[in-house]
Amino acid sequence: MAQKLSNRQLRVGQEVRRVIAEAIEQGNVRSQEVSSAFITITNVIMSPDLKYATVYLMTLNGKNLGTVLEQLSADKWLFKKLIADKLKLRFTPEINFRVDDTFEEAERINRLMHNPIVAADIAKKDEETKSEE
Repeated sequence: MAQKLSNRQLRVGQEVRRVIAEAIEQGNVRSQEVSSAFITITNVIMSPDLKYATVYLMTLNGKNLGTVLEQLSADKWLFKKLIADKLKLRFTPEINFRVDDTFEEAERINRLMHNPIVAADIAKKDEETKSEE
């Protein structure tokens, strides 16, 4: 079961997301692959003590995702410095970049729902439910 995040975790996560997204958008990264990629920071989850930030991202069509993830991880120090300068937190969080796989999972579920066997099973359940009423 997923842990419910506090309002503070959510607020700090959104601010960390904003700082990282601005840095990437403005080209404040060392790697040309990162600067030229279309990157979306989908979410930032903060640990309860705000010492760790897990940054979920996706590139357009998943293009160069491995390279982008590698390069962003190599530039963690830059993002930590920007976060320290802009957010004035007690601790600057350690940053971990992760691929956001929710899009892939949603696509997988969509394919399952459109599978003829599943569609027939759903229709059968709907008929059973209507006949019981």
